Amino acid sequence: MEDVFIFVQEQIFLVGALVLLVFAFYRKETAAGGIKLSTSQVVQAMNAETAILLDVRDSKDFDQGHVTNAINIPHTKIADSLKQLEKHRDKQIIVTDNLGQHAATVSKLLGKAGFNIALMRGGMSEWKGDGLPVVK
Repeated sequence: MEDVFIFVQEQIFLVGALVLLVFAFYRKETAAGGIKLSTSQVVQAMNAETAILLDVRDSKDFDQGHVTNAINIPHTKIADSLKQLEKHRDKQIIVTDNLGQHAATVSKLLGKAGFNIALMRGGMSEWKGDGLPVVK
């Protein structure tokens, strides 16, 4: 452990640069794709009819259980399906998937297209973990 402190003292500029890069990477990744909403915030927005839920999982996963009234456009087809979302331009589009692995990428694309975007924190795994209902 003592060696670590000696290394940090001797290489303060390298360690400082590493810390700055890690911080910059963290900020970039957490800011990606818009704000993150909890499952309760998603429910409130959908009940108030100010938002729609866009589920970007594959159709097979979607059919096994999804949120009521969610729209399914698989993440691989989102670029070709922007016209389908045009009628929802006046609402916030909340993007979700299983764990968040594809939702941020989709939300960046939709954000560049001028949509009001948010992400559901934790994806469908958190939705199910919170005991919220799914339909098949």
